[in-house]
Amino acid sequence: MFFEGFTLEFREANGQRIRLRRGGSGPPLLLLHGNPQTHAMWHKIAPTLARRFTVIVPDIRGYGFSQKPPALPDSSGMAKRAMAADLAALMTGLGHERFAVVSHDRGARVAHRLALDHPERVERLCTMDIIPTLTHFERTDMAFALGYYHWFFLAQPHDKPERMILRDVEDWFDLHTSREPKDRGFFHPEARADYLAALREEGTVRAICEDYRAATAIDLEHDRASRAAGHKLQCPLLVLWGAKGSIPKWYDPLAIWHDYATGEVSGGGVDSGHYLAEEAPEEVLIWLGRFLRA
Repeated sequence: MFFEGFTLEFREANGQRIRLRRGGSGPPLLLLHGNPQTHAMWHKIAPTLARRFTVIVPDIRGYGFSQKPPALPDSSGMAKRAMAADLAALMTGLGHERFAVVSHDRGARVAHRLALDHPERVERLCTMDIIPTLTHFERTDMAFALGYYHWFFLAQPHDKPERMILRDVEDWFDLHTSREPKDRGFFHPEARADYLAALREEGTVRAICEDYRAATAIDLEHDRASRAAGHKLQCPLLVLWGAKGSIPKWYDPLAIWHDYATGEVSGGGVDSGHYLAEEAPEEVLIWLGRFLRA
């Protein structure tokens, strides 16, 4: 059953309307999805975690069926700082002042900023299949530019990439999610339907592009300011990546994250490609079981 025992609702947070699911009981745990997905990507993970935790699974700003900001000259509507502020406010509204975060892809970039801007709120953080945005751009080479070409395509000025994607959203989704070859049956049918329905929602594709535009501009300003001020992650950090994907080919993820953290950093590769929680949920749950403390 899809998200058995979870409720589906909308809540206001930081002036944004956020769609989320909630389930379970125990210490609060926030799960953050990536692009071009919705909270539905956690359907194999969340019900198990809900046996030990109160699990909150939102669509982050601009994605899914959460509120979509307009395109702005500086793309600040999709700045990770603004997105992180939404989540801090959401958790406050739900009565959770301190919480753990498990995150993937773009959601992990939001989680990184959340833990930097609100260190008193985040008890533990898990990131999946990313290194910090600043390091990606500062180390850009041919392999990264070709492998993650979508970073540079989606960041093109509004509304060029939007118009190209919206000509055939489903085809773009299938191409975009095939960084390691996949057929259309890879994603759970209910999850896939949710992803595609959200992409067809007015403003979603624009918000996705604004997310990537922000990453090339205002997010880098914030990241450089944090680095200059000596701000690093203070909470324990679990770094996971897909062993079949690009991250371990290009980087030493643990070494990179050590430079961004003052506390404990642990982690390793999972026998999967980019979509860890959907490709290898049992292995991910083993890692999380060791890392999260109920």
